[in-house]
Amino acid sequence: MSFFRPSDFVADSQLRQNPEDLERLIESIHQELLPNLKIESIKPHNPVIVHQVLEPWQLLGTGNYAGVFYHSDYCDLVVKVYAPGRSGWEEELEVYRRLGSHPAFSECFYAKDNFLVLKTLYGITLYDCLNRGLKIPQQVIEDIDRALEYARSCGLYPHDVHGRNVMMLEGRGLVVDVSDFLREEPCLAWEDLKKAYYWLYLPLFSWHRLSLPYFILDLVRTSYRLFRRLRLRSNLI
Repeated sequence: MSFFRPSDFVADSQLRQNPEDLERLIESIHQELLPNLKIESIKPHNPVIVHQVLEPWQLLGTGNYAGVFYHSDYCDLVVKVYAPGRSGWEEELEVYRRLGSHPAFSECFYAKDNFLVLKTLYGITLYDCLNRGLKIPQQVIEDIDRALEYARSCGLYPHDVHGRNVMMLEGRGLVVDVSDFLREEPCLAWEDLKKAYYWLYLPLFSWHRLSLPYFILDLVRTSYRLFRRLRLRSNLI
């Protein structure tokens, strides 16, 4: 598999971002963030662990590959740093190159040395919406569906699209994590989530401000993972 040169990608992306702000942010990444950052991946299927990050940088969140950080002076940009030993940086770079600029996805403005500078996506995950009892309009699901179709038209394979990887902002849908969009193996997570939305959420929960505790949501998530493994195993027999 071949990938574009990061230098080419940077030159193209800088046309859509203030070059001076980007230059100052990159300088802060190299001088303040990376030298003082302690991040590691202990188990490949669990989120990475960030042991230390110093102000003015703050941790936004973690995934199985990387941590996401932001600087208070550059609220419209975030930095995704891959943990040492975790692969996928080049693949995610290629995904953003293919996606280009699309309202439902983030956008990459700079990439080097296992980190990416990305456009900030504001919103709340559908997972957290269920916890807070926020209504999820059908428009959100339709937006995400169209965004995934767009990704497929770019030669990508939407993968691992679930409630913690998609967001809602002002009644519109966003896709947060695209790191696995080059994996060609089938993934039914989004189709299963849509079924749960139309068959369970709309008729039973959408009329009430029902807040589900995280332990219940985590139990559902764990049960679904087990169901998915069993379904995959049965399909292989």
